[in-house]
Amino acid sequence: MTTGSPSDARIREGYAPRTAEYTELLGDIAQMDAVDRERIARWADGIDGRLLDAGCGPGHWTAFLADRGCLVEGIDLVPEFVDTASSRFPHVSYRAASLADSDIEPGSLGGVLAWYSVIHADPGELPSLLTAVRRGLRDGGGLLLGFFDGADGVAFPHAVTTAYFWSIEGMSALLERAGFAVVDSDARVQEGRRPHASISAVAV
Repeated sequence: MTTGSPSDARIREGYAPRTAEYTELLGDIAQMDAVDRERIARWADGIDGRLLDAGCGPGHWTAFLADRGCLVEGIDLVPEFVDTASSRFPHVSYRAASLADSDIEPGSLGGVLAWYSVIHADPGELPSLLTAVRRGLRDGGGLLLGFFDGADGVAFPHAVTTAYFWSIEGMSALLERAGFAVVDSDARVQEGRRPHASISAVAV
């Protein structure tokens, strides 16, 4: 794994010592909101070709996709997450890599799931990460992006390391500049949780 973006070391150092804690709290599909499960499943069912789960963490979404018959690989910055995911789901492929330099052949992917995997990226780095995703996707390939809904690029004190809000409008504009067309979006607010948003887009 190469160095990746400047945020990568901060993210890796923040999550590495908390891998077991994170996996216990947020590493099971049964712990995920049913709305998210349905959205990701519906999106994946419309993808033709190889999938990448970027920022796979403890690997539960990657396994969810694999169990639905998708050809999918999970990548994560944190080697401890990759080890955990590989142990929990030995039938699924995982490796340590940065989204910015994941060694994906250009145009080789049918879809990329980036579910809360760019929330820690410095706002100045996010456009290049989205461009890297576009590079890996073939024309017409799909991206499903999950993030925290709020004022564009405003930092907040995430439990692990600094994270950033984005509005649907602001994220959509970044995606369009990176070579995507937005298909749809959704947002919701649940008591006791930060506002959530997701965007489905296609590479154009």
